[in-house]
Amino acid sequence: MAAVEPAAVHPPNGHAAPSVAAQRTKVLLLGLRRAGKTSILQVLFSQLPPKQTFYLETTMRVVKHSVDTVVPLEIWDTPANVTVETLGAPLSDFSSIIFVIDIRDLYNQPISKLVEFIVAANKAKPGIAIEVFVHKAEKLQEDDKIENYRQINDRVLDRLIDINPDYEHLPINFYLTSVYDHSLHESFSKVLQKLVDSLPYLEELLNVFCANSQSPKAFLFDVRSRLYVATDASPVDSATHNLCCDYLQMLNSFGPLYKSITAGPGRQRPSPNTPPPTATSGPSRTPSLRGSVTSVPPATDITPIPHPPTWKHPKELFYPSAATTLHPVTPGTTLTYHLITRHLALLAVLPTSVWDSRRGLLEYNVVFFREGIQEICDAEEEVRDGG
Repeated sequence: MAAVEPAAVHPPNGHAAPSVAAQRTKVLLLGLRRAGKTSILQVLFSQLPPKQTFYLETTMRVVKHSVDTVVPLEIWDTPANVTVETLGAPLSDFSSIIFVIDIRDLYNQPISKLVEFIVAANKAKPGIAIEVFVHKAEKLQEDDKIENYRQINDRVLDRLIDINPDYEHLPINFYLTSVYDHSLHESFSKVLQKLVDSLPYLEELLNVFCANSQSPKAFLFDVRSRLYVATDASPVDSATHNLCCDYLQMLNSFGPLYKSITAGPGRQRPSPNTPPPTATSGPSRTPSLRGSVTSVPPATDITPIPHPPTWKHPKELFYPSAATTLHPVTPGTTLTYHLITRHLALLAVLPTSVWDSRRGLLEYNVVFFREGIQEICDAEEEVRDGG
């Protein structure tokens, strides 16, 4: 079998490539021919309409996609005939492996290939995250969909246990996905969260924000891909997640029509000569929407990395925000949007009465939340750049 030739391509997500090559987290995307690997990437990171995925060409060699989210990713899209030997890199270089299986394909070939890579990956890097996307779920009726999903899950685990009983406890996660609904975004979001080292601190900031803003649910979304990087401690409701995805898609579609002149180069604030306040210098004072001032513990106990005299991320004067009242599906509820960084946005669900009567306090809480997130992102970027 001929060796598979790797090839690098331009970033597919529309983000500008950084001037200095950043250290990227590698993700391996595997699967048989026409399983939907390239379609997943194009829908998530290139905003390709799902109906157009039918016309995508078959992947013939390894293609490396650079994706700039809160964690810079390098996703390797592989052809169907790739093997551990012809991949062109050791499996230990990857932080996550995603295997895509067509939900209608219950034969031995995809399961054998998946088991082969699971065994090899476990030997090369024990504990590596293995994610299985049971894809194209829209092709089957609900009962058939659940039955095929269960059969694929059972066959993979049975095959692994036959090889080694200890493989029963490997960290393998199965997801039911489709490019025609939000299941793909929700599943890939969970994959991305495992690659974010600062996830506990992002979640703690969201918990503090929700507690002081009377918000039952809040997400920190990557704006372009609509993947949520973190959420608060309350359970994720698929309906709420889907609503946030749709709202973010609408804002992405119409947002460029309403750019503010204050965001232009001539109207930006100059770079500050002093570093921003650190998140660990002491307890912050965040106003509570319940009418009292609450002492909030530090969002992180990591010693922050000091910024150089000139901050490389000048603070913009303009941060877009939006809100919509949800009627009649959820009366008395408002969905809010606040841009936090260039790539991240806060989407929060609030009681409409709180939004109407105490909007100023909410906006004040958003300011402190934004500063905390920006400090975490700046610290991680300096670590990746070798600072």
